[in-house]
Amino acid sequence: MEIFIQVVLPVLFVFLIGFVVQKWKRVDVKAISTVAVYIMTPCLVFRTFYHTELTVQSFYMVVFAGGLLTSLILINKLYAIIMKFDQSTESGLILSTAFMNAGNYGAPIILFAYGEKAFAYSIMFLVLQSIIMNCFGVYYAARGKAGIGVALKEVGKMPATYAVLIGLFMKLFQLPVPSNVMLTIDIIAEAAIPTVMIILGMQLAKIEWDNFEWGKVIYGTIVRLFVSPLIAVVIITMLPMDPLMAKVLIVSAAMPSAATIVMYAVQFDSQPRLVSSTTLITTVISIFTITGLLIILG
Repeated sequence: MEIFIQVVLPVLFVFLIGFVVQKWKRVDVKAISTVAVYIMTPCLVFRTFYHTELTVQSFYMVVFAGGLLTSLILINKLYAIIMKFDQSTESGLILSTAFMNAGNYGAPIILFAYGEKAFAYSIMFLVLQSIIMNCFGVYYAARGKAGIGVALKEVGKMPATYAVLIGLFMKLFQLPVPSNVMLTIDIIAEAAIPTVMIILGMQLAKIEWDNFEWGKVIYGTIVRLFVSPLIAVVIITMLPMDPLMAKVLIVSAAMPSAATIVMYAVQFDSQPRLVSSTTLITTVISIFTITGLLIILG
C-alpha cells in the first residue's frame, strides 16, 4: 500500500489533471504535444545523454529491446494465425501489445520508485522505444499503404534523435556547454515529464468507452501487462545486466500500451478502435499491476 501511495498515486493525480482539463475545456492536445515533442523532450534527452556514462550496459539495453519486440511480434503473429485474423487485425494486435508507454507513464514511475540514476536509464530506454515505434510502429500501422521509407522519414522528423546525436558528440569530444545555456536546457527538461504526463491524461479523455472488441482487448491486455514483463525477465537472465537497469527494464516492459501508437493507428486506419480501447484498458488496469510489480521487485 505504501508503494501505491508514494509512487503510483502521485503519477495518477497528474494523469487525472490532464483527463479532467480535457473533459472540461476540450484543449487542443496536438498543440501541447508538439511543444513537448519538439522542445521539452529533446532538452531532457540531450541532458541525459550529455551527463550519462555510456557503457556496455547500454548495448545490453539495445539487445533487450530488440529481443522483447521480436518476441511480442512473434506471439501476435502466432495468435493471428490460430484465430485466422486478417492482416489488419494482426497489425492492430501488434500495435496494441508490442509498444509500451515507457515515456509519459514509465519514466515518472521509475523516477519516483528508484531515483535519478534509474531515471537516466529510463530516458535512454524512452529514446530507444521512440525510435522503435517510429520504425516498426509506423510499418505495422501502414502495411500495404507505406513502406520502410515512411518509417525512416518519421525517425528523421523526431527531434529527440538529433538530441541524442548532439549530446553524444559533445560528450565524446568533451565539448563544454556554457552554464547559462545548460541552465536553460535544465529548466525546459524539468518541465518535460509533467507535461507529457498531463498529455497522456488528455489523450485518455478522448478515447470512447463504447463498442469494445472485448475478446481482442482482453488478449492485448494480458500480453501487454503480464506476458511482456515475463519475457523481459527471461531476456534479462541471459544478460550480465546491472541490477538497477534490470529493474528499470522489467518495469518498463510492464507498462500499458503506448498512447503514441494510437495516433499511428488512426492516421493509417489500422484498427484504431482496437488500439485505442486496449490502450485505455491497459492504462486503467496497470494501476494495480504496476503496484504489484514494484512490490515484487522491491
